[in-house]
Amino acid sequence: MARHRTPDEDPGATGGGAEPAERRALWPRDADAPRAPGRPQTDRLRYLDAATRRIAAGMDLDETLRELDAAAVPAFADAIFVHLHDPLLGGEETEERDIPDPVVLHLHPLQRHPPERPAPGLPSPDAEAVTPEPPPIALRCVHHPAQRGVSEWVRLSVSGRLTRLLMEGRPVFGDAPGLAPAARELLGPVVGPPGALPPDRRLIIAPLHGRHRLMGTLSLLRRPQRAPFTADDLLVASQLATHTALGAHKALMYGHEASVADALQRTMLPASLPEPTGVRLASRYLPASETARVGGDWYDAIPLPGSRVALVVGDVMGHSMTSAAIMGQLRTSVQALAGLDLPPDEVLHHLDEQAQRLGIEHIATCLYAVYDPISHRLLIANAGHLPPVLLLPGGKGEVLPVPAGAPIGVGGIDFETVEMPAPSGATLLLYTDGLVESRGHDIWTGVENLLARVQTPGRDLLPPPLEVLCDQALGDLGPGGSRDDDIALLAARFDGFPTHSVAYWYLAPQPETACRARRLTRRALHRWGLDPMLETTELLVSEVVTNAVRFASRPITLRLLRTDVLRCEVGDDSSLVPRLRRAGPDDESGRGLHVVDRLAAHWGARRLGTGKVVWFELPIPEEARRRGTTPG
Repeated sequence: MARHRTPDEDPGATGGGAEPAERRALWPRDADAPRAPGRPQTDRLRYLDAATRRIAAGMDLDETLRELDAAAVPAFADAIFVHLHDPLLGGEETEERDIPDPVVLHLHPLQRHPPERPAPGLPSPDAEAVTPEPPPIALRCVHHPAQRGVSEWVRLSVSGRLTRLLMEGRPVFGDAPGLAPAARELLGPVVGPPGALPPDRRLIIAPLHGRHRLMGTLSLLRRPQRAPFTADDLLVASQLATHTALGAHKALMYGHEASVADALQRTMLPASLPEPTGVRLASRYLPASETARVGGDWYDAIPLPGSRVALVVGDVMGHSMTSAAIMGQLRTSVQALAGLDLPPDEVLHHLDEQAQRLGIEHIATCLYAVYDPISHRLLIANAGHLPPVLLLPGGKGEVLPVPAGAPIGVGGIDFETVEMPAPSGATLLLYTDGLVESRGHDIWTGVENLLARVQTPGRDLLPPPLEVLCDQALGDLGPGGSRDDDIALLAARFDGFPTHSVAYWYLAPQPETACRARRLTRRALHRWGLDPMLETTELLVSEVVTNAVRFASRPITLRLLRTDVLRCEVGDDSSLVPRLRRAGPDDESGRGLHVVDRLAAHWGARRLGTGKVVWFELPIPEEARRRGTTPG
């Protein structure tokens, strides 16, 4: 970057024109003008206070250097050149005592992209030749478009004068002993040909030192029409360079933290969605427009036993790396709780307790829903999150009346599970507030606008594909849009379970029930073409049903499901969940579950509001899987 003003543009260079009040307040232009006692020192302090505030206000590298340019030109100098280490490393706090070999510096551009970097090892055409020993330091000079002729690449000897200057860390005048060749090498024809900005006391070169490393150089130049720099100006240049280096370091750390937080959040989101039977899924995640404003939005889809699926969306309040880390903790906790196959309200209750144990001070919202494609029912519990939107098969949409509940982290709040129908062809949309919240309207107006974008009432058409529906839901907030918050969107279309792949019975809890269960199982497997599985399936069904009969006081249920596996579910009204235990030599019972555990691919039990369900799964032979299901 270079900042250069012609005499016509710079009243201070020729004495013509009126200078803006802001510039006059920053620095006294005519150093030779008579001053009241103590006035120059007061002006310097006032200028440094205003200039360093401007520089410190920059949030990224470009903005920091733009503020330096605005503060320094023309108030203190007529042109500046800032050479920066290439690459500028961020996020590392290791101390660097020696200059690495090679060092590459470039002059950061403001109005165009940096020029293409030449091949390593090739000197700049404008640079002086250097000897191969010791190894050279390469410097890259990217100039402001207003300044032409500055060398794009400069190579400096490791043992050269400018290199020693950079390491010493003190600003010097252009007429310092032995500096002229290095200054000419650094700035090219700017300090060389007649008529250019002269060196001597009208050039100051100040090193830019970050907290632990060399970051580059700041060169300040004045025209011949203007008074040369004074010894006190070296202190001003030193302060400008120091605050610029600290600002650049801050910008690097800020960008590094944003990059880490963004990567952290993205790695904690699902890499892909599952493909459970009876439901199709699609999702969108869009970060906030400002990369540093990484948030804690997340979504998830978790397969559950019985071909059910848990649909989750949540949002940790705040935008920081901490929010992203807390999001990861909560998402992991939800997955673990979902594995216990608990009702939605219990999942949120345990999630709230886990947040208390983790000492999480951030508030989070979460909505947890379970879809059962066989019963076509939907169970939903809410912890302070926005209500979901359900699109019915006819195209009409509605906002589901789910009690809001308290956010996760409040503690001591009971959550409520709501059960409602989930007809085949309906689509459920779960989303975070970034999709509906805007500066122009309140959040509930945003929900109504979302509903208007996705519903098509009165149209006798097939519902749009999920990917298209997600795009409709996003509207103008798609990639490249302006967003103040992250957006997480999860869409689930309910297809239901094929009726010909389900067999369901109610059985009285009587001694002969196990025999009847084996007979019904035999018929169902024969209808599905799974005769090779008869012996094992009948044995396991008999063991599980016999155990249910022992504890049930009401009719038990037997359900067989054929998907990519054969699944058997036996339900009863007893809350006592069976556990594997070692049976003694004289025990007459206790061995049934060992048989199930040995022969089944998977088995388990889950509590219900009216009792429990014990289930097991068996793999279907490859030949039978290729034949597929047979309606019956």
